[in-house]
Amino acid sequence: MAWFSLILAGAFEMVGVAMINQFHVKRSVLSLVLLLLGFGASFVFLSIAMKDISMGTAYAVWTGIGACGSAFVGMIWYGESREWRRILFIGMIIAAVIGLKLIGE
Repeated sequence: MAWFSLILAGAFEMVGVAMINQFHVKRSVLSLVLLLLGFGASFVFLSIAMKDISMGTAYAVWTGIGACGSAFVGMIWYGESREWRRILFIGMIIAAVIGLKLIGE
């Protein structure tokens, strides 16, 4: 359950980051509300996950999911660079997150 909460926390962080970008593009109340809800939910699920997962591992995985997911959102919806080196290094972050899960924290 803790790992599921951590994945949800990372997913909501992606929503928050995407809404920061959306808020800069079009300042609307909806994007601001979604930004606040995204980050709020992210912190709630992160705190739930940290009851069973160590702080360092939880934080590393949370930021990794948020960073990689936000980079992919940027590529898909905002036309950001899809250069192979960028994707390679994002893949390395994903591999590190998987590694942290596999070592059993």
